[in-house]
Amino acid sequence: MSGEVLLQVSSVSKRFGGLQALSDVGLRIERGQVYGLIGPNGAGKTTFFNVITGLYTPDSGTFELAGRPYRPSAVHEVAQAGIARTFQNIRLFADMTALENVMVGRHIRSRTGLLGAIFRTPAFKAEETAIAARAHELLAYVGIGQLADYKARTLSYGDQRRLEIARALATEPQLLALDEPAAGMNATEKVQLRTLIDKIRNDGRTVLLIEHDVKLVMGLCDRVTVLDYGKQIAQGTPAEVQRNALVIEAYLGHGASTTEQEQPA
Repeated sequence: MSGEVLLQVSSVSKRFGGLQALSDVGLRIERGQVYGLIGPNGAGKTTFFNVITGLYTPDSGTFELAGRPYRPSAVHEVAQAGIARTFQNIRLFADMTALENVMVGRHIRSRTGLLGAIFRTPAFKAEETAIAARAHELLAYVGIGQLADYKARTLSYGDQRRLEIARALATEPQLLALDEPAAGMNATEKVQLRTLIDKIRNDGRTVLLIEHDVKLVMGLCDRVTVLDYGKQIAQGTPAEVQRNALVIEAYLGHGASTTEQEQPA
């Protein structure tokens, strides 16, 4: 039985000068799924991911989140709509503590505004206390609660990845979009990452995952879309996609390693 559609993206195209990076691409993510987006180097998946999350403006396409149209024209507008993302290259506030990093993410949902912050009103102080409490909860949730007072730059690579996820979750997103979260991780860290994403799904969140580690994607995702040369060549369950002749040809034909890093198309 088909579930409730959370994100519906259709007929997306994007050109950079003379390069047609995306041609009529789409996907359909149901609430509560972990959805994978994969493809060989230069396939266009990073471009598509960046379009969905507002980093790039598409030339064409339609976008609906929870049944309502949205236009991915800026990252902060997409975050307000209910999509939070992480980045392939970690983008933490290095000299802020882990707690402060998560609080920054939470502030997108704050209500007291600039005047409350300037005059330190009782409402502002109460909200800041609540934001700090929620940030502590999220750090514990991703497994680094004991590191709340450590500066982000002092954390291990794997813990910085977890901190990014906690900061994204702090915005209370309808969709958590993870950009190459396993990049640079060792085998143990990847197992821990899979456990965390499973936990996030089991708690009712929806996840969009772009990832080069095909083994991780196939073992974790409910459905997968495969791109090649900016076009969608397959979509379905991991088992269906793995048997698809076009997918096999795309990977073998490109000589693509599942651990290579994609350059945005």
